[in-house]
Amino acid sequence: MTQGTFVDRRSPTWERLDTLLARAARSGLRRLDPDEIEELGRLYRSATSDLAYATGRAYDARLLAFLNRLVARAHAYVYGAAATTGWARVAQFYTTSFPAEFRRSFPLFALCTALTIVAAVVAYVAIRTHPGDAYALLPQQLIPAQIKKSLHDSNFAFTTSQSPLMAAEIITNNVRVAIMAFAGCVTLGLFTLWIIVENGLMLGGVGALFTNAGFGRDFWVTVAPHGVIELTAIQIAGAAGLLISFGIIAPGRMRRRDAIREGARRAGILIAGVASMLLVAGTIEGFYSPLRIGPTPRAAVGVVTAVLLVLYFCFAGRSRARAARDS
Repeated sequence: MTQGTFVDRRSPTWERLDTLLARAARSGLRRLDPDEIEELGRLYRSATSDLAYATGRAYDARLLAFLNRLVARAHAYVYGAAATTGWARVAQFYTTSFPAEFRRSFPLFALCTALTIVAAVVAYVAIRTHPGDAYALLPQQLIPAQIKKSLHDSNFAFTTSQSPLMAAEIITNNVRVAIMAFAGCVTLGLFTLWIIVENGLMLGGVGALFTNAGFGRDFWVTVAPHGVIELTAIQIAGAAGLLISFGIIAPGRMRRRDAIREGARRAGILIAGVASMLLVAGTIEGFYSPLRIGPTPRAAVGVVTAVLLVLYFCFAGRSRARAARDS
């Protein structure tokens, strides 16, 4: 390959690397979003190969000097990023990567949420109107023979000393449901959608059973403190499963293998965040929900968690991404 042809083919990647390096020099590496940092590493490795190729063919000294400078500049950032502390990476994940991926995947999250709401409403209305429908819509173990106590009095009949054990069991069960929703991708998303619908049926159906028994208000305010986080996490897990499924079904302009790989990368970010959310929800359910307190404080915690989730997913990491675009 002649030097002119080599330069014509490779110069766009050098220019892109130079642009990213210039932005990092002006505003700091943290101003780049995760995808751009990954691109920086990829372009650095490409430039290193180009330098070796140009050196082996004794191309013009000015070209070699340019590539040497470019590679040297990129090296400092690539290996500086690799040396970032574990805590810094954790902070970046929760402040930028997770909420940014949630926003990017919001249409799939909205689909799962809509299915949950529709299923919950259908089960609630059906069982409120015809209580016998509970046997068709709910698992047998969720249908009590007779409800004589509120959920707050019956479902949390354990002492404070048992809270750590109960929290661990709750977290384990919630993670299992989330993993099932995510793993449904191997069925092209069908099992994922079924898990989401089933979760909605159980929520609305059990709520109807307690409402029929005269404990409806207590049911919802008892579920609220942990349920807002827990239900949101399960919808996100469903979205993660659908990401991979869509990579299989509708890869678009990408090769199917690349679409699946990209979907898996994005889904991995969501699932890591889901695990943290379920840890928080299980802790609340194990330690706070059983407390002998009135309905108003329980409802208030549910409202607060809902507001915090909305603020977090809507705004976390946006200023950093905006600054990166404007720099």
